Amino acid sequence: MSNQARVKNRAPAPIQISAEQILREAAERQEQHIIDPVVKIHDAEEYQSHLRDRRKHFEDNIRYRREHIGNWVKYARFEEENREFERARSVFERALEVEVRNPELWLRYAELEMRNEFINRARNVLDRAVQLLPRVDFLWYKYVYMEEMVGDVPKCRAVFDRWMDWMPDDNAWMSYARFEGRCGHWDQ
Repeated sequence: MSNQARVKNRAPAPIQISAEQILREAAERQEQHIIDPVVKIHDAEEYQSHLRDRRKHFEDNIRYRREHIGNWVKYARFEEENREFERARSVFERALEVEVRNPELWLRYAELEMRNEFINRARNVLDRAVQLLPRVDFLWYKYVYMEEMVGDVPKCRAVFDRWMDWMPDDNAWMSYARFEGRCGHWDQ
């Protein structure tokens, strides 16, 4: 005997309901979506007060669920949107103290630096990440991609060489070969 539920009464229901009726009733019973009020800021003091309130909210969320990386990333993103890059870096560094072996966190940190064109800082972050997590391929891919986009071929090649010392999978080797092909160095 199978584990499926068996229907006892196969007779049609006295009142038939169409799919249209079900959808209409679902739409009627749906709660209204409440939109947060728009905060209008008129002077610098109000702006600072608003930032202070939002930061307190983020800090409370972090205190409540310290290991939840999404809270840290949202907080850093908030600081980035307000052009407070030192604070955003501080948030990421604090998050790394909590969970240093999270490759996604390292990637988000590096992307913050790249988005805002802090190339040397992004290099430092990615270098720290690949030293700590050398078997995580997407960190290496991001690192070499950044170096290639910047146009620094010798540094890109050096990163690839470091990566190849770890004997990665075939896709990494093919990526290295394609890079050399794009640079016109098929002999290497």
